[in-house]
Amino acid sequence: MKVWLNDKLVDSREASVSVFDHGVLYGDGVFEGIRIYGGRIFEYDAHIERLFSSARLIRLAIPYTKQEIVEAMNETIRANALSAGGYIRLVVTRGSGTLGLSPFKCPSPCVYVIADQIALYPQEMYDNGMAVIIAKTVRTSPRMVNPAIKSLNYLNNILAKIEAIDAGVGEAIMLNQAGLVAECTGDNIFIVQAGGIVTPPLSAGILPGITRSVVLRLAAKLGLPAAEEDIPVTRLLGAAECFLTGTAAEVISVTRIDGKAIGDGAVGPLTRKLHAAFHDYIKSNDW
Repeated sequence: MKVWLNDKLVDSREASVSVFDHGVLYGDGVFEGIRIYGGRIFEYDAHIERLFSSARLIRLAIPYTKQEIVEAMNETIRANALSAGGYIRLVVTRGSGTLGLSPFKCPSPCVYVIADQIALYPQEMYDNGMAVIIAKTVRTSPRMVNPAIKSLNYLNNILAKIEAIDAGVGEAIMLNQAGLVAECTGDNIFIVQAGGIVTPPLSAGILPGITRSVVLRLAAKLGLPAAEEDIPVTRLLGAAECFLTGTAAEVISVTRIDGKAIGDGAVGPLTRKLHAAFHDYIKSNDW
């Protein structure tokens, strides 16, 4: 495998980051996970905009233009022969510096692109739905860290993911400090009620997901009512359907939460409709 690292392609066995890099020492950096469909970068404008926005919010100057980043991703795709499809991990770290916290003692950010395959969940879960839990780990408050920053510091999510793994399920739903549904460890969440879809608002402390935005647009095209509203746990558990969205996950149904069946415990019709619409959108190349 070839990795694009600071302006050149290198063998993955030789791709290395300094132990003094603040991305390693402190999780100081930003990243994007991006899908490749048919050799093309999915929704790359939105991903690049979010990357640069995240970087601005932590005062990290990316040493390449947006177009240069896109060219680096395409170069990595070609080098790894991913003409059919795959997944990109685009990372910008603060770079090497001192052992102190100051980010301004790191003169050169590190940028790298990994392009490989990914299968987040088994096909059985897409066919029959997945079980999840509600994590005890609370989502980091927006008053602590702006949730619009997709940073390398994922420990909050990792702790909740450990809870899911310990419970033998695929994902964990994270609540915010008010006890309202925020998001999962790596995915946004939707419920179906009264023939429409509802997802937590940005004010709930969520990352504005790219796939989440696509699904909201597709719902509008299909004439499905869609709302961004606070979701208490009682409303979540009483939903007719529930599904998750994410770059790696795409659209996947949740059929059980904390052991309780959602709706009739099967993949619901609106979830199936949006799942199909998402894949039709991918095939259309209208992105």
